[in-house]
Amino acid sequence: MTLKDAEVGSTVVVTKIEGDGAYKRRIMDMGITKGSEIYIRKVAPLGDPVEITVRGYELSVRKNDAECVQVK
Repeated sequence: MTLKDAEVGSTVVVTKIEGDGAYKRRIMDMGITKGSEIYIRKVAPLGDPVEITVRGYELSVRKNDAECVQVK
């Protein structure tokens, strides 16, 4: 399952980040790393962006970025 598919109000754990080196690094610089817990706060009406809470701060992630983050 990807971060994009996670239900609003759920807490998920990152298992893998896909993508090339620079793209993957940008996502990791936002605090989304393997093993981190992410709370799905809300999703915009058209599905883009997804608002999450990670490492104690709120973050909005675009749908195409959320597709690259595998969670369980």
